Formats: sequence, structure tokens, C-alpha cells
Amino acid sequence: MKHIVSRNNALFRSISKLAHSSRARRKTGKALLDGPHLVSAYCSVFGVPETVVVSASGMKHNEIRNLLRQIPGLDPYELPDSLFKEISPVASPAGILAVINAPVPISQPEKIRFCVLLENIQDAGNLGSILRSAAAAGADCAFLSKNCAFAWSPKTLRAAMGAHFQLPIIEDADLLGVAKDFKGKIISTDPEAEKSLYQTDCRGPVAFVIGSEGTGVSPPLLKFAHECIKIPMPGKTESLNVAAAAAICLFEKIRQEQWRG
Repeated sequence: MKHIVSRNNALFRSISKLAHSSRARRKTGKALLDGPHLVSAYCSVFGVPETVVVSASGMKHNEIRNLLRQIPGLDPYELPDSLFKEISPVASPAGILAVINAPVPISQPEKIRFCVLLENIQDAGNLGSILRSAAAAGADCAFLSKNCAFAWSPKTLRAAMGAHFQLPIIEDADLLGVAKDFKGKIISTDPEAEKSLYQTDCRGPVAFVIGSEGTGVSPPLLKFAHECIKIPMPGKTESLNVAAAAAICLFEKIRQEQWRG
């Protein structure tokens, strides 16, 4: 176990930049994983992270100690709690951080039967929740427009709970091109639509188009939709959170395929 005791340490400074600067994360292509769950999820798919740092108090937790023993060839760094807190992306640090090279798909999967097209999702928490639902529903891929929140920000990673390591994520995607080439039904959410999600056949190859929290799906992308649907809301709430709406659509497809064959 190596120890870092100074803010002037080069590794400490580089991790601090990753923790607090989206520009640094985008420029370096690196991401910062917070907590044993995310670190374990990454290791189970990709192996040893580039760097692992643990707080002094984190070393006392059995979950973290067991995780460190399960990662062969790992040479972690220990930091005093005061320094660790400075580089933690959360107010209450979990005690372990890992620096990774963000996995970037070389290309989109060859055969896509089930995917999400996310246009201008602004909130990192919403984006992470949608990615988590897409991975849980067995989607083949997630396409993110240029103006979506950064997929590899700490907040997105925490909300996705490991989905990043199970689901190919294509950032800065040309959604119009993806929609044009998709060999299946394109279903777009639209609160003004006349047709309900539950009146729509979601079986077979489907791409769900989910628009931004404020403006929804843009007119150019909406033109590619074979069906526009709304989610019935008999209550008095004006709208659903975009992540909740996406989850409802994704799992309605699962429900139909399991119960309707």
C-alpha cells in the first residue's frame, strides 16, 4: 500500500482535476468511479483500474478490504481522510475511488434490435437513471446526442449504478442518421400525442426516442418516428420526470414481449 500525504503529490493533483472538472474528464478520456459498487462493477468486466485510492477510514471497512483483495495485481494508494474528502465527488465519501479510461465503443453494435436515442438530456442524474433502466431492460445500445450531459461524469455514473459497463454508450451521436438507418420501429415520446403507449405494439426491433426535459423531442427527429406516444396520467401532475417516462417505455416493451409473445 502506497501513501499520499501531500496536496502537492502529482497523482493527487491529477485526480483532483478529474473530480472537479468536466473539461479534464473529457480531455483525458478518463472517469472517476466512486464507491465499492462501481469499482467492483468495472473490475468484473474490464479488470484492474488504472489507479485506486482509498481513505484511511475506508481501509477499515470489510467491504472495501475484501474488494481490494479480489483485484489481482492492484497496488492502491491510501490517503488521509482530509485529503480523500478533497478529491471525492460526493459530500459523504464512500472510502474508495478508481481512475479508469472511459470505455469507448469502437462502433455501434452490428445488429441493433432494441435501443434508446437520447436527445439533449441535460441532467446528469436523469441520464444515468435512463442508462440504468436501458441496461436492466436489455437494450443493445444507447445513443446520446451532442448536447446530452456527459455520460462519464461522477453524477451520471452514480445514477447509472454500473450500467456503463453493461451497455454500449455512443456519445455525440448523429441521431437523425441513426434513426434513418434503424431497421425497426421508432417510437417517440410526445406529451401531445393522441396515442397511448399501451395502445402501441412495442414488440420486435424498437428504438425509443426520448427528448430533453424542457422541450422534448425536436421536430426534425420527430419526423422519423413511426409512432408518437404519450403515457397516460390520470392524476393532476402535469408531466413525468424524463427518466421515469423512459423506464415506463422500456419495460412496457419487456412486458408485451413476455406476456403477448
